[in-house]
Amino acid sequence: MRRLFEARLTDVAANKLARRWCEQYAAADGKDRRLMLAALAQIRATYAGDGGEGVRLFKRFNAQPQGLRFLVELRADMLRWRKQVAGIQSLDKELEGLLSAWFDVGLLELRPLTWDSPASLLEKLILYEAVHEIKSWDDLRHRVAPDRRCYAYFHPQMPGVPLIFVEVAFASQMADNVQVLLDSTLPPQDLDKARWAIFYSISNTQPGLKGISFGNFLLKRVVEQLLEELPKLKAFATLSPIPGFTDWLGKQDAQAVEAIVREDKSRAKDRKREGVPDGQRWVARLAKAAQGKTPDVVKRAGFRLAACYLKSMKNGLPVDPVARFHLGNGARIERLNWAADTSPKGLKQSCAMMVNYLYDLDELDTNLQHLNDGKPQISRGVGRVA
Repeated sequence: MRRLFEARLTDVAANKLARRWCEQYAAADGKDRRLMLAALAQIRATYAGDGGEGVRLFKRFNAQPQGLRFLVELRADMLRWRKQVAGIQSLDKELEGLLSAWFDVGLLELRPLTWDSPASLLEKLILYEAVHEIKSWDDLRHRVAPDRRCYAYFHPQMPGVPLIFVEVAFASQMADNVQVLLDSTLPPQDLDKARWAIFYSISNTQPGLKGISFGNFLLKRVVEQLLEELPKLKAFATLSPIPGFTDWLGKQDAQAVEAIVREDKSRAKDRKREGVPDGQRWVARLAKAAQGKTPDVVKRAGFRLAACYLKSMKNGLPVDPVARFHLGNGARIERLNWAADTSPKGLKQSCAMMVNYLYDLDELDTNLQHLNDGKPQISRGVGRVA
């Protein structure tokens, strides 16, 4: 096994050994894969220095048939078992560095996906869609219809695998409800009258590429493509989920929630004495209100809580993963939308609220600088309810 780490990359015997190892790993079950990774980690731990041996190992694997795809899957296993396999972090760091270079955005190809794309690619959209489930082939046909757009990044060594894809709808104004956006019974949008491009789903397909950022470049490239094709477009925004909101709110105590929604302090203290975290009660209250007639006071409180969550930072980054992505691209929090996703998933993760992130092309760099200073940018409308 040490030969995999130490031999020259042109060593025939070592490369044959690497091929057998890759074949055995691909055929192994989860338990045996963990043991094989543990063996690699133990050998790697015996080397000191800059990690050249680990880099040599992965370059040798990359030279095998379908080597790059194998390494992406290998790293997905490393991330999955990093707490169970001692010493795997060093190998993961070395592999991540190589994958960052091999998946440099300059090497990737941006392609539109339409109903005329190969069925094998369209099936992958159904498989990998991570935001709004594609429920049928008819649903997929609607999402890649002539009045919609779908773009994906591909690597030349993995031509049949979309690495990340974005779905785009068009509208005369900023969208505020995803069920309406996904309704296939509505008439097609007249693209000549469209002024807004709405990014409503962005899905990374490869867990093994976690931490390797090319999503921000994807949106910038897509904006360029859209402006070239549809020059009448005036604005670009998302209609995005708030995936961590209910988990965050459920952990807030009475005093924390009271400080945000500005309720009477005595009521907040009474709730705390009952032994139920106030945040949990608010999760139930907001989810129920989103499915019926909503009192204004509840809606305002929900917006305040959501705005507070979206502005929350940890270690210099937004707490919410979707906010982290879009704010990190230079967007700003533009508008909160009530009862915007009343699907079971939407109710569970954000009490049915959604958020628009605005991509103002002239303000991206300024917004990013404010974020780096710890001040994520929000619109005046969100600021009034925050």
